[in-house]
Amino acid sequence: MMFDQELYIQRRKGLISKFSSGMLLLLGNIENPINFEHNTYSFRQDSNFLYYIGIKSPKLAAIFDIDQGETILFGDEMTIDDIVWMGQQQTLKEKAFLSGIHQVYPFDLLGTYIQQRQKLKSVIHFLPPYQSHNKLLLQQVLHTPFTELEPSIPFIQAVVAQRSIKSIEEIAELEKAVNVAVDMHRLAIQMTKPGLHEFEISNAMQHFAQDQGMSYSYPPIVTKHGEILHNHMQYHRIHDGDLLLNDSGVETSLGYASDLTRTFPVGNRFTPLQEEMYAIVLHAFKTAEQALTAGITFKEIHLKACEALVEGLIQVGFMKGNAQDAVANHAHALFFQCGLGHMLGLDVHDMEDLGEQYVGYTKSEPKDTQTFGIKSLRLGRKLEAGFVLTVEPGIYIIPELTQLWQQKGLHIEFINYDLLTKHLDFGGIRIEDNYLIQEKGFQRLGKYLEREIHELYQLKDKS
Repeated sequence: MMFDQELYIQRRKGLISKFSSGMLLLLGNIENPINFEHNTYSFRQDSNFLYYIGIKSPKLAAIFDIDQGETILFGDEMTIDDIVWMGQQQTLKEKAFLSGIHQVYPFDLLGTYIQQRQKLKSVIHFLPPYQSHNKLLLQQVLHTPFTELEPSIPFIQAVVAQRSIKSIEEIAELEKAVNVAVDMHRLAIQMTKPGLHEFEISNAMQHFAQDQGMSYSYPPIVTKHGEILHNHMQYHRIHDGDLLLNDSGVETSLGYASDLTRTFPVGNRFTPLQEEMYAIVLHAFKTAEQALTAGITFKEIHLKACEALVEGLIQVGFMKGNAQDAVANHAHALFFQCGLGHMLGLDVHDMEDLGEQYVGYTKSEPKDTQTFGIKSLRLGRKLEAGFVLTVEPGIYIIPELTQLWQQKGLHIEFINYDLLTKHLDFGGIRIEDNYLIQEKGFQRLGKYLEREIHELYQLKDKS
């Protein structure tokens, strides 16, 4: 599936208009083997290639030759062996036509074309490669050791500026992804009960997504150990009294992703402490949500959410002192070690392959790469209408981190270690939804997914 031809043409025109000369080289992905050449991982096209070309086939490249006024797709048609094994499909020229491209050259001519332009001193712009194949390919076609290759910052910045503002068509795809994820999460909440394994819930969600013609947009986090931020282990049996953290989303056939998280009791109700802590995270979530609007920096919203978390933790007794002072000194990072959210689109962490310093930050608003907690904030820049992002505050009690800070005597004026060390087995809580930034305010994407405590209880009671 692809968008309408005109959309790809206009996207390319918008990109090319940012350059007065040279050529833009865009590399697609290849199929990568699992354990031998013909047993491959599921193919996923490069997101930038999807955005500007829309063709999902492996081993493709495109050149936008500004000097010559040409757009050329490089790739190979199916051989008879391919047809024997895969069946006849659309030809590459037919796919190129759907993208509005009329010049298709064999893939082997890519290097020859580039060398001819190099002789004419044409500047060749390329994006940072992340697949090993493309790193080697760049080295080969540019006749330059990979260690000396420098991706084009103007190319990166032009792509980020364009892809950051989502079109009507993209928002519709994102809402499709959110809607399926909402139903998938409801399934998980209602089927979760004591005695199951985490993987049983994950498998049921995967089955549901595939029945809707979609797949997971990233390896799901379905765990009773929510204090492990990216915990992909799913072998634990769950029990009454456990929390289950479900961070999962789906990807549409056009590649657009959703990313939702809910945390809920394995049994029918939270314990008293779990309920208190959940309410704290929910309050921080709503604090951040209500601050979303064009013109404010996401870092400012992150810090507002952190202060809301600390205020709640002071009431519970895990923290003490003044909330603003605690956040200013980064004492909150013992409980909230990561960032509040990230951009979302064709990638779950949208455009992260291009570099957080370009996607989530600007030259005037650089990323803090040193401060624990803040350095994990992927998005800090001023928000603009058309951005799509996640909001996902949380509380995570990590025994090893707590013990380390206590041993070092860190932030003893803000942290009540005597009480906290009695609850090192608490786990973690996260709540996450997806948003479109507007000139004034925001739009939460897709259907509403229950997040209030009484709403979660009602879902559990229906199971």
